[in-house]
Amino acid sequence: MAQKGHPQGLYTLFFSEMWERFCYYGMRALLTLYLIKSLAMGDMEAFGIYGAYTALVYAAPVLGGRIADQILGYKNAVILGGILMTLGEFLILGGTEQWLYIGMGAIIVGNGYFKANISTIVGKLYEDGDPRRDSGFTIFYIGINIGALLATTVCAEVGNIYGAQYGFALAGLGMIIGTLTFYLGRAKFERVAEAPDPEKLHSAWMGPLSRFHVILLGSLAAIPLLYFLMSNSEVVGYLLAVTAVFVIYNLLSEAWKEGAIARDRMIMMIILFLFNIVFWACFEQAGTSLTLFADRNVDRVIFGWEMGAATTQFFNPAFILIFGSIFSVMWIKLSNIGKNPSIPMKFGLGIIQLGLGYLVVQAMHSLGWINESSQLPIITLVLLYMLHTTGELFLSPIGLSMVTKLAPKRMTGTAMGGWFLSFAGANYVAGILAKATGTEEHGADGAAEGTASAAATLATYVDVYTQMGLITVGIGVLLVFLSKPLNKLTHGIG
Repeated sequence: MAQKGHPQGLYTLFFSEMWERFCYYGMRALLTLYLIKSLAMGDMEAFGIYGAYTALVYAAPVLGGRIADQILGYKNAVILGGILMTLGEFLILGGTEQWLYIGMGAIIVGNGYFKANISTIVGKLYEDGDPRRDSGFTIFYIGINIGALLATTVCAEVGNIYGAQYGFALAGLGMIIGTLTFYLGRAKFERVAEAPDPEKLHSAWMGPLSRFHVILLGSLAAIPLLYFLMSNSEVVGYLLAVTAVFVIYNLLSEAWKEGAIARDRMIMMIILFLFNIVFWACFEQAGTSLTLFADRNVDRVIFGWEMGAATTQFFNPAFILIFGSIFSVMWIKLSNIGKNPSIPMKFGLGIIQLGLGYLVVQAMHSLGWINESSQLPIITLVLLYMLHTTGELFLSPIGLSMVTKLAPKRMTGTAMGGWFLSFAGANYVAGILAKATGTEEHGADGAAEGTASAAATLATYVDVYTQMGLITVGIGVLLVFLSKPLNKLTHGIG
């Protein structure tokens, strides 16, 4: 294989992940509006359920990564995850709150096996020190966002026009395609994705049951537990806190055994996990408060066509596709001339851009760009999502690459699980932050009526997003100042 190109397996993983993200983001795009408009929940209840669900989606890879590392292998984990996610999407079509929770439970378990482990396979395609790794992860990230773009246009608009159930069904079909793509292309990456001991995995362990059988039965048994957690979303916060303590202790204790360099790298990685929570807690308003902001206080009419509120989420993946290739090339060019910013510096700059995105809402309001219905122009969301996207490109693909670089090889999957646990915490916090913009009004039309007029909701959004913007810019500036001492902990890996 020519050193200038990328491993063939990258492109199979690219399309597998693209369709998996089509499934996840198709469901996510419609979820908040489905809860409020179809299941007649108030904002607060809907945000609590959404936050619990998305938090559990990202917490699940902690266990999924560990099971794949030690027993199942990355290939088997991804295939099992794809099957469970497909099952979950179609269970949601039952159309009731109960079927929604059961389906979301299956999606959570499936995502736990799929998400962390397909990213781990990408990292294992490259040798240590290979300068193509960051570029490879950025290409992989473009695949994620093609899936997200298709989801937030096709699924979101189908759901907007015909009903959310049709959007959920399309998401399930996408997951079938993604799983088949991965399975049929497995020969291109199988050497780095097999179970650590295939014979042990499939031999009898508990009576006639093998370890594989026990993992499968345990995965199905987890669905009722997740049903309970989403029905009692406040419990999820305590569960995440306990899990975080366990994971951080496990990562540090294992790194300590590897020596001072591994210990320092792990400390730096965990610190950036915490900053990652800050970024994504604000970024993940896209599926909750920003969607309702678009629904209630943004003029979405473009040349006579009214864009669905959920469809406004497409700006983010669209900008990823516009800027992603540019960033992929940029990191390599900067590395070649010795000007590539350190990992902590990139994180800090990304957080600053996120904050500036929220300040766009205040700027548009201050300029008086408000119509008679208390709506800001659609350009507000265009600029907000553009800044969020450039911030994301400074942070997210770099974070994926960081884990595969800095974690000891024997615990890459577990460390990747820790990375996704930071997303879990961020999504739970995002649900709490969204409540600052919410109303308790219920109603199938999902409108903020009565005590919450359009003018009142606009004032609330402007106030909350301004505070969010100022605080995150400040945190980003702090990380920029801390980037040099933090980078020393990597011991030369950048």
